[in-house]
Amino acid sequence: MEFAAEGPKAIPLWINGHAFLTVTDAFFDVTNPATGEAIRRVPLCGASEAAEAVAAAQAAQPAWAMMGMPARRLCLAALGDALDRYTGHFAKLLMQDCGFDEARATAEVGEAVAALHGASVGETGIFGLVLDASRPLAGMAEIVAPGLMAGATVVVKPSPKAPSAAYALCELSGRADWPAGVLNLLQGDTAAIEGLCAAGIDRLVYAGHAALGVQVGAIAETAGTPFEMKAS
Repeated sequence: MEFAAEGPKAIPLWINGHAFLTVTDAFFDVTNPATGEAIRRVPLCGASEAAEAVAAAQAAQPAWAMMGMPARRLCLAALGDALDRYTGHFAKLLMQDCGFDEARATAEVGEAVAALHGASVGETGIFGLVLDASRPLAGMAEIVAPGLMAGATVVVKPSPKAPSAAYALCELSGRADWPAGVLNLLQGDTAAIEGLCAAGIDRLVYAGHAALGVQVGAIAETAGTPFEMKAS
């Protein structure tokens, strides 16, 4: 994703430290709620793309854990600094995808920066994160940062309604020289979540409104995947 005034028409996945292009049967149009304009589109991925993303996270996890907590904290801080520098760009992505006003969008970027700089230590392993469209950037940062601090690697599945800021943060991690495979992003909907569970993640985390979380939890339960729901 180029950090320019105009956004890309299509947003790919982010797997193993680079943009990952795939051909799917269906796409989802990202629509600006304030204008009704279709501004971007994302592929609706399934099991094969989920397996690629989880495999990248599994391969990266041992070395990421061996780096030690001080080195991981430096990585998170560098990403937080980079995000802070691009506050205006990320705020615009949130305004376009979510219909936020400028003040709300800017505040969310600030919350994400704070989460990256002030991360506590969570649980290690390989986990999937499913987000709704309510806080697509801050919600992501607040959940992934403690896991990353602990040595976990992650596959993020943003809402297809609001994928742009999450993808841009993954791309920014590449610019900040993060190790490949630590932070991955899978586009899609229900089939993508099912694919994450089938690919063997250690746990699935959902952040957002409870009604959608119940549906995500049911998918995890069917697959036998440990599940945690966090309120938006």
